[in-house]
Amino acid sequence: METLFHDNKTFRNIVYSEKETKNREFEHCSFINCNFSDGVFVASKFIDCVFTNCNLAMVKLVKCQLNNASFKDCKLLGVNFSDCIDFLFLVKFDGCILDYCSFIKKKIMKSSFINSSLKNADFSESDLTKATFSNADLMNAVFYKTTLKEVDFLTAFNYIIDPEMNNLNSSN
Repeated sequence: METLFHDNKTFRNIVYSEKETKNREFEHCSFINCNFSDGVFVASKFIDCVFTNCNLAMVKLVKCQLNNASFKDCKLLGVNFSDCIDFLFLVKFDGCILDYCSFIKKKIMKSSFINSSLKNADFSESDLTKATFSNADLMNAVFYKTTLKEVDFLTAFNYIIDPEMNNLNSSN
């Protein structure tokens, strides 16, 4: 199946909720004020893309690649990032709502979660090495068998981490 390629484009005010998008590649693209809620992306790539003030609540990312994808002031309620391809997976969030998101078994090293809400997010068995949680609300977030080496929780709040159920030190 042919892949549709978009390079260095800006998408503004797109309403594409409850729709399916397959085999698309977006490189150096910006999405501003777009609504993809309840949509499905299948086998699509987002490389060096920026989402600003977008609604991606309950979006499905089936076999998608997120390589250096940034989200600013976005709603990503209930997104299952575990369905994304692991290869080159890198995401950054600033001012986002990520409540009920799943990052189960994801390698999300060096990712940043700044000024964001991650209530009830699930990080079970994920690798968060060198991730940053600045001013992040982690109320009821799940950390189970999670690698938390060199993670910055300095200004994060409402989180509970069981040191016996997670990998916290860098010598293990």
